[in-house]
Parts: sequence; C-alpha cells; structure tokens
Amino acid sequence: MDIISSLPAFVVAVVLISASPGPAMALILRRAALRGFSGAVPTVLGLEAGLYVWALFAAAGLAALVAASEVAFLVLRVVGAGFLLYLGVRAWRSAWRGHGVEAVPVVEEPVSARGWWKAFGEGAVVMLANPKAAAFMIAFYPQFVPADRPLFATTAVLALLQVAIEIVLYLALAAAVGRAGAWFRRPVIRRRLDAVSGTVLVALGLRVAAESR
Repeated sequence: MDIISSLPAFVVAVVLISASPGPAMALILRRAALRGFSGAVPTVLGLEAGLYVWALFAAAGLAALVAASEVAFLVLRVVGAGFLLYLGVRAWRSAWRGHGVEAVPVVEEPVSARGWWKAFGEGAVVMLANPKAAAFMIAFYPQFVPADRPLFATTAVLALLQVAIEIVLYLALAAAVGRAGAWFRRPVIRRRLDAVSGTVLVALGLRVAAESR
C-alpha cells in the first residue's frame, strides 16, 4: 500500500471520526457557545495536543501496553469518567446559580492567560484520560502505514495531518456557534445550555465509567 494513495481514505476517515458526537464535541460546543470563538480555541488545541500524544504513544507501543494493562485501563477509565462528571456537575452548578438572574445578556469577556491554559488543560485531560483513545489509535493508524515505512515517523506525520484537519473543522464549528454567542449568553439561554451540556457530560462520564474493553 502506498501512503499517498491511501491519503484520501485517511482524510475521509478523520472527517467522519471528527464529526462523531462525544466528549470533545460536547466540550467544544459548550465553550464556543458561552465563551465565543476565542474561548473555544484553547479547548480545541488541548484536545488535539492530547490526541497527538496518544498517536505518538501508539507508534511507540506504549498505547498497546496501556490498552493491555487492566490496571492502567481502569485508572484511565476512572480518571476520564471522573473528570467528565466533574465538568458536568460544574455546568449544573452554573445553571443552578444562574436561577432567578434577571434577563440581561452577559457580555463576552476576553480570555485571560490563566483561563486560556485552564481551557487547554481541560481539553488535554479529556483526551488523555480516555482509554478508548488508546485502543482507537492502535487500530486506526496501522491501516495507513505501509510495511516498508518507519512506523513511528509515519504515524507522527499522519497524526499531524489528523490534528490539522480536526483543528480546522473544530474551529469552523466554534466560529459558527460563536457567531450566535450573544444569544447563547443570555441568562435564560445560558442556564438551559448549562443544564443540557451538564447532563450530556455526566451521561458521557457514566458511559466511560461503564465501558469495558
């Protein structure tokens, strides 16, 4: 298999994977709706940094060790589920605290350096603490790496391509959602969005906790 001829299939697969609902999509949508496009950028970059680390782990064989280890898989599952539950409960608390607030639109504020890194960290943790990401990387990349190509270097290049594609797609989504940010930040709408996104994140956390290999 020639790597150039396999690129179209790789790109299509990445686009389909990126469009599938999950923790990453929920996190980006909530962040873009409440913080606008600029607020969603660090979340997207954090998620993609985590994805790239998993890709390199897969190429180095570390992801296979994690996927094969009962203890490592359990730890990641517990951490990942716990963090999603934490984000979901935090969204619920935000919705509850906003109960009874006068219907005055909330103005979007610039993202501080601390807030930027916090959002980046949230995205990275959500991706890195997902044991299914390890299993996915092990199964996904070898399909597109020719036998005569170096595994690590080729995977690293393909992962960069995936990261670039997903950043473009996710930022386009964030921009589209961010354009309606003033509407999303209205107190009544924001409370509902917090309640819904909190429920989605909690449900995803419970799903991760209940997942087996």
